[in-house]
Amino acid sequence: MKKFALAFAAALLLATPVLAQETPGAADPSRVSGGVYKVDPNHTQVVWSVDHMGFSTLTGMFGQMSGSLTLDPKDPSAAKLEIEAPMAGLTVTAEKFHAHLLSKELLDAGKFPSASFKSTSVAVSGQTAKITGDLTLHGVTKPVTLDAVFQGAGVNPMSKAETVGFSATGSVKRSDFGLGAFAPVVSDELRLTIAGAFEK
Repeated sequence: MKKFALAFAAALLLATPVLAQETPGAADPSRVSGGVYKVDPNHTQVVWSVDHMGFSTLTGMFGQMSGSLTLDPKDPSAAKLEIEAPMAGLTVTAEKFHAHLLSKELLDAGKFPSASFKSTSVAVSGQTAKITGDLTLHGVTKPVTLDAVFQGAGVNPMSKAETVGFSATGSVKRSDFGLGAFAPVVSDELRLTIAGAFEK
């Protein structure tokens, strides 16, 4: 037991320099230099969830996104966001469920291979914002408002690129986009949790 305790203490001492390092990003607006940032497709994702028959909450995720974010630190409300999400970036935990979601009965990915969001207004309050824009999904365009939070800015040590990050939440009605199959057994409301990273 004594040997284990000594080994554990040594491991903690060796790890201390690593643990003491600060994270590259910080929620400090002064770190944002402004300009046009591109979506980091490896670290941007949209997680969606629906109530399934009152038995469980099903979730899935869209990734592999592209797009841009234009920022002016002197005028945050002038920000412009454009995102495209390919249906090919859909991830769920079961192959059969994945195929069903992409089928003609639901997303019809063969006919509508991507979804997009283009901001129309940004209302900033401190480090939060309401981002309103046009969501095009399944060939239908409707306004959607997201509640966003500035998460951090800094230089990514891996890519060496200036990076900004935000998190956001929102919801849409599936039926608004012609995707209301099985409602209300499967909830019409689709809840969204978004992680967005953008590199300059």
